Amino acid sequence: MKNAFLLLLLVTSHAIGQTTYEKDFDEFWKDVKDNYAYLDQQHIDVEKAKSIYSPKVSVLKNREEFIRLLENMLNEFYNGHVSLNTNLNSSNRIVPSGSDIWVEKVGNDYAIKDLRKGFGAEKCGLKIGMHITKFNDKEIGPQLNQFLPKSVETFNLKMYDYAMAMLFAGTHDKPRKITVVENGIEKDYFPDAVVVSQTENILDSRLLSPQTGYIKINNSLGNTGLIAEFDSVLDTFSKTKYLVIDLTETPGGGNTTVARAIMGRFISEKMPYQQHEFDEKEFETKRSWVEYVVPRKTKYNGKVYVLVGHWTGSMGEGIAIGFDAMKNATVIGTEMAGLLGAISNFQLSESKIGYQIPTERLYHVNGTPREDFTPKVRTENGDQTWAEVKRRLGF
Repeated sequence: MKNAFLLLLLVTSHAIGQTTYEKDFDEFWKDVKDNYAYLDQQHIDVEKAKSIYSPKVSVLKNREEFIRLLENMLNEFYNGHVSLNTNLNSSNRIVPSGSDIWVEKVGNDYAIKDLRKGFGAEKCGLKIGMHITKFNDKEIGPQLNQFLPKSVETFNLKMYDYAMAMLFAGTHDKPRKITVVENGIEKDYFPDAVVVSQTENILDSRLLSPQTGYIKINNSLGNTGLIAEFDSVLDTFSKTKYLVIDLTETPGGGNTTVARAIMGRFISEKMPYQQHEFDEKEFETKRSWVEYVVPRKTKYNGKVYVLVGHWTGSMGEGIAIGFDAMKNATVIGTEMAGLLGAISNFQLSESKIGYQIPTERLYHVNGTPREDFTPKVRTENGDQTWAEVKRRLGF
């Protein structure tokens, strides 16, 4: 009894003696352990990761240092669907929303594989196929280490893709300088030195040909006002033979109400569009269910093409796999952003810093993970995607 009392006293005194940041640090990892839906799939060892960062907490001096520590910890999950709701001037831009260039390692080189249309990397003159030698005057390889997980010994392709995306997205406070080799000569490009015009339209539309309508959704899948505007535009295209729905600029957020409303215009009977899976960890059980789309308003009867790319994320990915599952559209494009699952929001009790993590796994109705979806017509970049569309539609 005496020993039990002493143990309780020690535990209590430790809790009382914890700093604000130590309490929030423990709370963060408890939230992850209890709620993160992809620990097994990503082979994340929570206890090992926690032990790596734990020594850094006791020496934190201020909130800014704590935010920086949290940002470093998020790299253990190597996915853009894990993020904070606050940042510093020196913070990295989040991906894919804050990125405009897709780079891959090819042998010992780093090649530009895709560019975000209308954004700084493209507008400053960089081209698909260029080989990058330096980022901000430094070699690329060593700079990737800051974004790779610290709790693993061997890095997989998705870890490197995440690290590459984070590096080339850059930070809020420092303009990017990208050095490439052209005709054997190094040349510098400055993506953040050009003016980028951001559209305020939630969608854009036009006729690509007398028989082909085109609707581009501009990162507005979380805006319920999109439903009425999409309906209005689609009705004007009701007599067209073809329709192109462009999801290549939907990198962040969204909700399933908007997604189901859009897809509901292309079916005549209720159909499944994605599967959910949720771990009930306390009882070692899983809850699994299929989400359906219900027909609404007048069905569009023409042939539909859905365009996706590296900046198709989250609910954009959900719509893509939904159209594919319902077999009423052809999906054309590159691999998508691969954002994991359905996210939930959390807030640390002491610092009030919020963050989001995936708490449900999402699947195509055929059972394959959403993040692994490959378009039916696979292309390597946005230029190839449009070339394929033009080839199919003859304009």
